[in-house]
Amino acid sequence: MQYPENFTNLILDFFNISANLKKIPRQGWIDKLSIVNPESVADHTFSMAMIGMIFSDLENYNTEKILKIILLHDLAESITGDMIPEQISKEEKIILENRVIKKILNDLPSVLQKQYSILWEEYQSNKSKEARIVHQLDRLEMALQAKIYSNEGYSKEKLNSFFNSARNEIKDPKLLELFRNILEK
Repeated sequence: MQYPENFTNLILDFFNISANLKKIPRQGWIDKLSIVNPESVADHTFSMAMIGMIFSDLENYNTEKILKIILLHDLAESITGDMIPEQISKEEKIILENRVIKKILNDLPSVLQKQYSILWEEYQSNKSKEARIVHQLDRLEMALQAKIYSNEGYSKEKLNSFFNSARNEIKDPKLLELFRNILEK
């Protein structure tokens, strides 16, 4: 593959945008639990990737595809920040994130732009089995983090909305079993 003359700068720009996720706090933990220094979006993505890798390999899903979707699923937040439903409607968030992800991917080589855009659209539309699993893994990881915060002494009552959200969205029987075990620990 032949790269454009400014390829290194373009790739480094993409890497810097991605690395910015390490500085974006998860807003729900701040707003609902008043956590001063909550996990970052990058922390969440890493944890999700570990869960996704293990689950996908055990259940014979397309692990590479699941991991790529996980890595892309919150990438727009490197620019928009982590917006919660109380801040923006679901429709507005989708429009904004679609515009931002297009801009982020725009400077990558066209083959990557196309591949990542397809995966992004797949995740947004929630039509493929991998996209559906990633949405559920997102909720499972959130429940795991909520349980970690609960074990650190944060209000169980305030954490219930996170657990209820996970309970309502996780449908896969194996993920539901993991979710139940998280609650019991």
